[in-house]
Amino acid sequence: MELSICTDVFGKIPFTEMLDKVKAYGINAIEMTTGGWGGCFFVPSAEELIKSPAKLQAFKNEIDKRGLKISALNCSGNPLVNNPMGKTHSKTIHDTAVLAGLLGVKTIVTMSGLPEGAPGDTTPNWFTTTVSWPEYEGRLYMADSIKYQWEVAAKWWKEYAHFAKENGVEKIAIEEFPCQLVNNVRNLNKLLEVVGPEAAEVIGMNLDPSHLMIQGADPIAAARALGDKIYYIHGKDARIERGLVDIDGLTETLPVSETAKRTWNYVAVGCGKDLQWWKEFFSVAHMMGYNGYISLEMEDLTMTVDAGLRTSIDALNQTISK
Repeated sequence: MELSICTDVFGKIPFTEMLDKVKAYGINAIEMTTGGWGGCFFVPSAEELIKSPAKLQAFKNEIDKRGLKISALNCSGNPLVNNPMGKTHSKTIHDTAVLAGLLGVKTIVTMSGLPEGAPGDTTPNWFTTTVSWPEYEGRLYMADSIKYQWEVAAKWWKEYAHFAKENGVEKIAIEEFPCQLVNNVRNLNKLLEVVGPEAAEVIGMNLDPSHLMIQGADPIAAARALGDKIYYIHGKDARIERGLVDIDGLTETLPVSETAKRTWNYVAVGCGKDLQWWKEFFSVAHMMGYNGYISLEMEDLTMTVDAGLRTSIDALNQTISK
């Protein structure tokens, strides 16, 4: 396993300054966002680099001369919803596959997306409760909506998997983010089923343990269940806040900036789960066949960016199965 870093943590600084910072932290691989919900601070745009061989070469030269590698391109967004955002994100994700092919990057990190609840709607609907009740006029309306959402997902992802393969992408690593259709192992398996075996060959999970933690799942058990469908791993921790979660549970809608009031927070690696836990997590992932990048995604708002990065890098260097 090798340490990488999601570069959005560095914010709006010049591209070359960001690359130098990565090297200063002792990291030799980068995961960069190309659009969607990410900051896209360091890739001008996938479309711009695709259309200009000169800009693409200059972009590659800055990375190469520092001895850096691109671990993945990240285009996380919602390509499934029927509104302008969905159409924009769908184009971005397609452009990212083309750019990945031009750069020789074999892994794309993204999210499954989440459709609206019925044809004609424009707002995504994430169902988090039983669909066996309530009913209206003899119809289980939430069950009908979920069926529709999977039909939308099957059509889009079958096409996109084929498109990505044509452009040389070998792995589409879907991050199991809450508020997405694929938010856990069961729903990844559902997607693999509905797209068919050919598309399923290139689709797996970006196993981000923090997202499973905040849903009450065990990332170590998830790693065992995924087996060879672990396509990428984010090194990211979460802390379930003692006392507060006992009162209000894990369903949290407060802004991430209100860290002292929330029932859970994203934290630097080692500030949620201890290092023994992380050693077991990486050991199990390696045992299941994963020997790729561990990409640090630092979103801790309880400390400074530098403190969060140094804490996380130190923890990951002590625990990943190198």
